[in-house]
Amino acid sequence: MASKLGLIIKREYLAKVRNRSFVVMTILSPLLMVGMIVLIAYLAKVNDDETRVVTVLNESSFFQSDFNPSKNISFVHLKDLSLEQAKDSTTALEYYGLLYIPPAPTVEQVANAAYLYTKDNPNTSVTQELEDIFQSRLRQDRLQKLGVSSEQFSSVEKSFEINLSTFDGEKSMKGINEIKAFIGGGFGYAIMMFIIIYGGFVMRSVIEEKTSRIIEVIISSVKPFQLMLGKIIGNSLAGITQFSIWIISASVLMFVVVLIFGVDLTALSADSTGVTPGAMGVSQLGAMDSEMMMYAKEIYDIPWGLLIISFFIYFVLGYLIYSSIYAAIGAAVDNETDTQQFIFPIILPLMLAIYVGFFSVFSNPHGPIAVGFSLFPLTSPIVMLMRLPGGVGEGGVPLWQFLLSIFLLIVTFLGIVSLAAKIYRTGILMYGKKPTYKELIKWLRY
Repeated sequence: MASKLGLIIKREYLAKVRNRSFVVMTILSPLLMVGMIVLIAYLAKVNDDETRVVTVLNESSFFQSDFNPSKNISFVHLKDLSLEQAKDSTTALEYYGLLYIPPAPTVEQVANAAYLYTKDNPNTSVTQELEDIFQSRLRQDRLQKLGVSSEQFSSVEKSFEINLSTFDGEKSMKGINEIKAFIGGGFGYAIMMFIIIYGGFVMRSVIEEKTSRIIEVIISSVKPFQLMLGKIIGNSLAGITQFSIWIISASVLMFVVVLIFGVDLTALSADSTGVTPGAMGVSQLGAMDSEMMMYAKEIYDIPWGLLIISFFIYFVLGYLIYSSIYAAIGAAVDNETDTQQFIFPIILPLMLAIYVGFFSVFSNPHGPIAVGFSLFPLTSPIVMLMRLPGGVGEGGVPLWQFLLSIFLLIVTFLGIVSLAAKIYRTGILMYGKKPTYKELIKWLRY
């Protein structure tokens, strides 16, 4: 049995890696991936460099020094113009919009009567920044009426951030859990795409051999279970080969692009503060560098060895489970069109794992939803990987949950392979009949 299974695996593997489309995609995909990342970085930089110009016609005695240039908006102050003239000038100069502040006796009345004129619906970030300016001035005016001075108001407005630390005395950082979940989610997303792509290869391979009647010759020499398992493992090895080439070549290409062409990938990270380095003081830059070093240390401290090993474990077990189902579907139908009714129920748990995993793991990686989906075999290869960047043991995934999820995956694989083999054995020689779920259940009883 072992020798025949080895021959089937070798045949499937060589048939896949020698395929012209396989070779072309193995070469082109890293180029496309690196090109896409570089393009996104360039577009993000271009987008960050865009500064919208807003003209300000201030006819009141307030807000004389409140509208100063920022990262997103540059202000042009107009004088001695009517509202209509200001509109015409703004339109003629193709500026983004006009902020009109009419005269009124109080700050409250002025703010309530102010208008922002734009050609189309304004950008949310622009309106938010303008509203923040008005809000700050209104708050200051209200407090001054209560007897609060400008200096006191400045101290009131000073932002506050709580000090964070672990019980061991190490400083902890905000957003680290989200970053770790995002890293794990990247591994989980790779597994999902791999399962969908290479599971489809297994299904199409079965359909092609079934429709060409080659299958009738093959199963005269080997058992259907051996043939199914050989196809699954052979395509899996081909996929791992291609995936490994992609990772290595894409990493080398990215290094070359950054080193030679000087592409700035930092544009991919959004600056939530909206403050440019040039606008910061030396102390602020020093604090920011220190914070970035702490984030870098937290990312460096992620158990990458555990994560990579777990990725291959969950990838292999998850792929074996889903590809068994794909093989059974391929054996049950005569053409790819008939597979549509069966594909969605297969993909649904994978999609559910991605979306529910992100929502649950981001907010509470140890909550009941995250734990449940990381143990359920059809979703655990994705959700568990989102939790694993926190490590295994104290502060991370409990060891029993990690081991239980792997155990459940192995048991589920054995069960699904057994059921899929029954469908495969019956359906592989059936032609001209469109299967239904009722028919498949009947085949499982044979």
